[in-house]
Amino acid sequence: MSSEVSFPLSLPTADPLLTITHPQQGIWIIELHNGQDSRLTTRMIDEALRPALDVVEYSWCAMRDKQANDGADIGGGALIIVGRRDQDKFFSNGFDYETVKGNLSFFNDTANPLFARLLTYPIPTIAAINGHAFAAGMMLSLACDYRVMTDGSRRRAWMCMNEVHFGAPWPLSFTAILNAKVGSPVMRRRVALEGHRFTPSEALKAGIVDRLANLTGTSVENGTDKVLEEATKLANEVKILASRGVWSAINTCLYKDCLEVLYPDARAHRISLNREAKL
Repeated sequence: MSSEVSFPLSLPTADPLLTITHPQQGIWIIELHNGQDSRLTTRMIDEALRPALDVVEYSWCAMRDKQANDGADIGGGALIIVGRRDQDKFFSNGFDYETVKGNLSFFNDTANPLFARLLTYPIPTIAAINGHAFAAGMMLSLACDYRVMTDGSRRRAWMCMNEVHFGAPWPLSFTAILNAKVGSPVMRRRVALEGHRFTPSEALKAGIVDRLANLTGTSVENGTDKVLEEATKLANEVKILASRGVWSAINTCLYKDCLEVLYPDARAHRISLNREAKL
């Protein structure tokens, strides 16, 4: 990677699936735009999202090095992940199930490394949930440190793990992330076993999201701008927490049990799949 990264940057270079922007000091935004609903395909994860996380970390480290060389205070940083910005229907609609179900190495080689990377990222990560977050789209948001969601007043939006409704077994990684991020057993039951569609207000009350972007009474055509505005406000509040360089180390300890599940998950998932004969 060159010594300086220019933004905006779209990945992969051919037929890009996301775009990285750097709108202000210490703030980076990854916009997902794999179609209208930002499906988390193998290509999206391996050739776009995971490399994008590397790019943002590199850019943040370069900023810190420059500040140190200039004798300035070392600043923090924060990353926002948002669904396609020209719409407000989807944050992400999850995996492309028809391709994932035939790929027994998908979790170990593709999905789990992404979740682990987010759980241990060196700067705070914020999911700007600008529409529906279904299945792995919800898991992507839970792997982030914070979640800001549309309030649903302009257009309805749900968070939902709907596998129970279409007959897909959960990988252990999903269970581990849910257990790490949702404290209440009752809420975990609603998420996993009931496939409940959480409205924004329900998700906030359950502690699944941290803030709602208020769209009530606004005349905006696209609520994503308001979600990003609220996410950026939060990013500016928490970015200083990364300034001492221990954010990742603390998260690694905090989510130790979850991270230990992510890597052997493929073998356990394969056993589950054979038993259930689902994939």
